[in-house]
Amino acid sequence: MVEIDSVSKSFNGKAAVDHISIEVRAGEVLVILGTSGCGKTTTLKMINRLIEPDKGKIFIRGNDISKRRPEDLRREIGFVMQHSGLFPHYTIAKNIAVVPELLNWQKNKIKDRTVELLSKLNLGEDLLKLYPHQLSGGQQQRVGIARALIANSPILLMDEPFSALDNMTRSGIHAEFKLLEEIRSKTIVLVTHDVPEAFELGHRICLMDEGKIVQIGTPKELLYSPANEFVFDFFLENRLLLEYKVTMLHELKGIITLDHFIDNYGFSENTDLWRVLQVLSARADAILDYECMIVAFNTYRKQQVV
Repeated sequence: MVEIDSVSKSFNGKAAVDHISIEVRAGEVLVILGTSGCGKTTTLKMINRLIEPDKGKIFIRGNDISKRRPEDLRREIGFVMQHSGLFPHYTIAKNIAVVPELLNWQKNKIKDRTVELLSKLNLGEDLLKLYPHQLSGGQQQRVGIARALIANSPILLMDEPFSALDNMTRSGIHAEFKLLEEIRSKTIVLVTHDVPEAFELGHRICLMDEGKIVQIGTPKELLYSPANEFVFDFFLENRLLLEYKVTMLHELKGIITLDHFIDNYGFSENTDLWRVLQVLSARADAILDYECMIVAFNTYRKQQVV
């Protein structure tokens, strides 16, 4: 869906992005991860030409985006930015309707689609007459997501979309985001510096450092097959939590009896072990099963480490 081919960008003589190439597959969530200043946001903004590359080409569906008018390109790409990016002098209804109005949608179509998205994002219609400053941070971010989704663009770019939220609010929005029907059919490039967020939302992760790509792979590949010491050290602080989150219950088949945990606790085979352990640790009658799960995971973990 998106191909970044040998792209470079410098500011004041210093390379922000240094000769990178990425292919983003249709329907996947690719997370660009790295510390501040590694070039991840610059990379994202070159996809919708908010920043122009110095060298290299970017293609969408095989078409060179430099051949298109930037404003036409941006109308076909959803964009969610930090701190929601809502226009403070527009009502919520007006904020959400910006792109559909540019596309000359009928008012009834805009209203119906707006109400549909608000419902899916757990927002009430009563918010439509309010202004951004009258909403909580979580509500503002949900509105920002609604604005990016309303035109049903096939590509969605997200620049640190949840960074301004507290942990509880961010966790709730993550859960809602993953369940959104609209998200499943989109190609998403999401920038973050938050490691657990990258592992929770990304199908693949592109880890950057000093303008270069260090490794691209699934969360499991980055954990268990790191390209070098930098990759290993980058995830070291959160490693155990991340391993629990990327391991699904069905992967312990042959080590434990899956049916016991599925039948007695309502888990599915695709429940991650972090969720499993949270549930088991909260139940006084599950102490033995909790200990059994820890032992099973440690056995599985040893099989993964090269």
